[in-house]
Amino acid sequence: MTDDAPELRASDADRERVAEVLRDALAEGRLDMTEFEERLDATYKARTYGELAPITRDLPVGAGAAAPRVSMTKEPVRDGGWAGRITGAEASSTWAVAVMSGFQRKGRWTVPRRFNCFAFWGGGEIDLREADFSAGEVVINCVAIMGGMQVVVPPGVEVVVRGIGIMGGFDHSEEGVPGDPGAPRVVVTGFAFWGGVGVERKVTRAERERLREERRQEKLERRRERERERLERGSGRRELDASRHDLHDLHGGNRERERELERERDRRRDG
Repeated sequence: MTDDAPELRASDADRERVAEVLRDALAEGRLDMTEFEERLDATYKARTYGELAPITRDLPVGAGAAAPRVSMTKEPVRDGGWAGRITGAEASSTWAVAVMSGFQRKGRWTVPRRFNCFAFWGGGEIDLREADFSAGEVVINCVAIMGGMQVVVPPGVEVVVRGIGIMGGFDHSEEGVPGDPGAPRVVVTGFAFWGGVGVERKVTRAERERLREERRQEKLERRRERERERLERGSGRRELDASRHDLHDLHGGNRERERELERERDRRRDG
């Protein structure tokens, strides 16, 4: 972790890289479970690079994890197409464990061909909405013992569920929805005992805000259209009233002229 700019805000990807180093250290025996949980909790609470740096300062980088370095330059904006998200790159994280605790994989990360996760008296969230993919088909292998996991996929992704549940279950509600051309295929498998694995399809926060703004603009346009119609109806009524008034004046003037002619005839007859 770079110390060049400790005051800069850390991203989810930065926290995940540090968490991966901690998991490797736990597996190698460099940390016991108590130390691992304390440091992992500090990792997910960290807001700046300066808060993340001390967490792994006394640990070597494991062979399976990239060095937790921070890029000082912004990554290019993705075009939003699936072709740009199936990268074939090395995965950001390949496994997760929650023992009487929880884990999250979310934000911008690279999903491996096979992601293994385990929860015992705990829970986890695997959010793929903003993720890149190492391959066109990825497997999310979930083992939930008296715990639960939630897999969140974006619209357009094909989902296949093959898990086995004993006094628990896997959510099959998102199966059967055709994927978009070029979109990845997500296979959710594993085992649930007194636990469950849910699968839901949700748009990203940015997409949700975009849709909300579109609906707001549509409502405004409908309101403007109703106001225009109301003004046009009001203008039409005013024109009709003016025509009726003019016609009334015309009829009134004609009747007055007729009465004047009658009076003139009467004077001539009497004279």
